[in-house]
Amino acid sequence: MTAIFGIHHVSLLVSDTQRALDFYHGVLGLPLDPGRPEMGFPGAWLRIGQQQLHLIELPQQLAAETASVHGGRDRHFALVVGDIEGLRQALEENGITYTLSRSGRSALFCRDPDGNAVEIVEQKAG
Repeated sequence: MTAIFGIHHVSLLVSDTQRALDFYHGVLGLPLDPGRPEMGFPGAWLRIGQQQLHLIELPQQLAAETASVHGGRDRHFALVVGDIEGLRQALEENGITYTLSRSGRSALFCRDPDGNAVEIVEQKAG
């Protein structure tokens, strides 16, 4: 059997690519990946280190409801940051609500404009 050795990308459905980019690129600071080919539908690719986040615009597929107010009890993906306070400030400045991790870790959960849950985990260098 072939070993799986990493995640290449995560894809999220979004209702408006630009609105999603305002959050992922504008607020969270993920750089755009210009390598996305023409795919016949709107979307964008962003870089997360060597991995990618793919935004797929498909508004009719989005559910209006989420499983939980706290993103840790819903489908989510997690990003690692070196300084969570800077990110908390960016979320607050942009009016984005979040909840702190209930485990006591230095982590928080927020939602993108389409309700996708995102976990932010602080990991100090060294």
